[in-house]
Amino acid sequence: MAALTQYTRALQGEITEEMRSVAAQEGRGAEEILQGIAQGTIVIPVNNLRPRGQYCGIGAGLKTKVNANIGTSRSYSDISEEKLKLAVSIESGADAVMDLSTGSNIDRVRQELIKDCQIAFGTVPIYQAAVEAVAKRGGVVHMEPAEILAAIKKQAEDGVDFMTVHAGLTLATLERLQKDPRITDVVSRGGSFLLGWMLQNEKENPFYEYFDDILAIAGRYDVTLSLGDALRPGCVADATDRSQIHELIILGELVDRCRDAGVQVIVEGPGHVPLDQVATNIKLQKRLCHNAPFYVLGPLVTDVAPGYDHITAAIGGAIAAAAGADFLCYVTPAEHLGLPDEEAVRQGIMASRIAGHAADVVKGVQGAGEWDLAMAKARKDLNWAEQKRLAIDPRTFEQYTKHRDETGCSMCGPYCSMKIVSRYLGRKTGPC
Repeated sequence: MAALTQYTRALQGEITEEMRSVAAQEGRGAEEILQGIAQGTIVIPVNNLRPRGQYCGIGAGLKTKVNANIGTSRSYSDISEEKLKLAVSIESGADAVMDLSTGSNIDRVRQELIKDCQIAFGTVPIYQAAVEAVAKRGGVVHMEPAEILAAIKKQAEDGVDFMTVHAGLTLATLERLQKDPRITDVVSRGGSFLLGWMLQNEKENPFYEYFDDILAIAGRYDVTLSLGDALRPGCVADATDRSQIHELIILGELVDRCRDAGVQVIVEGPGHVPLDQVATNIKLQKRLCHNAPFYVLGPLVTDVAPGYDHITAAIGGAIAAAAGADFLCYVTPAEHLGLPDEEAVRQGIMASRIAGHAADVVKGVQGAGEWDLAMAKARKDLNWAEQKRLAIDPRTFEQYTKHRDETGCSMCGPYCSMKIVSRYLGRKTGPC
């Protein structure tokens, strides 16, 4: 039986409730959203078992979306803490959240988080399969392909909207990696699990070998597949090498297979990339993957800023989104250092939202430039209430303006340039 997904329904010309919701949010016509989904350039991650109050569209012509990663680790597994991070993610404006848990009781963590989540919810199924293989048999290399498929099915049944599957790492790609070594080898956690499994068992990547089975599960629940980049560069010196591009070619072929099966699909991208290669990476992906929505981690444009990698990622993210990337995975100040707390989550989301919006302005996304213009007018009028309303982060705005007096901000006071120039140009400024 053919999959009944947002993609297949769009091909049939059916405008769904989810398409109408996305159209309203984006200020676009529902027919435009339908056409984008039918062409595979837009997806709406929505598991058909989990109807929600709001949906987000990801792809061409739409606002750049932001994902926040949360989840437990083996050394720190507290569901209440992850629930707080989820609440912070939603309050801070994330469009999606991914549960990357590798701690104890992964099923319970996911189920507890997803029931409180009214935005798109994603997972990386290999984490659960790997953790359970370690518990049962003492090592990741002892995973069984059937257990990977079982993890995917279980998570789909729980209502997960999108999943990262590392299906582009093949034995042929590993051969290229061995012939053209890297400085940081494989930094993707899922990719490292699979590399060890493939070399130990001398078998093909089960995600690639059993991709048709994965498509069947995804199609049944309308899970959007996020084709993971197991060989994303882990330092700027490794960017855009043969291994990365070979995997990207395979991901492009898998995009075709997803569409043939009626499954919504996005493609994940790098990673650590120097400034002058960011736009090239986006253009390569769009060309090789037939304009599938592109989901990027950063990219981080330098390796020397631990503690500030939300900034290095925002720089790369702005360039990537301006060049056509559609979905930014946040990076927090804790990247490379440890598990982020709620404040690090918040800072990572805000940095990525700023990067995405900066790109939307230059791409001419509906409403982006108008938002900036409204803020400029509010500043000119010294209308502080309106500035707060328009601020991407009203909480931080309020923190910095709490010492303001009636003459203006605490820096300029009576020497406010807006007031001085308006006085001599004969223009009025609004309330302080």
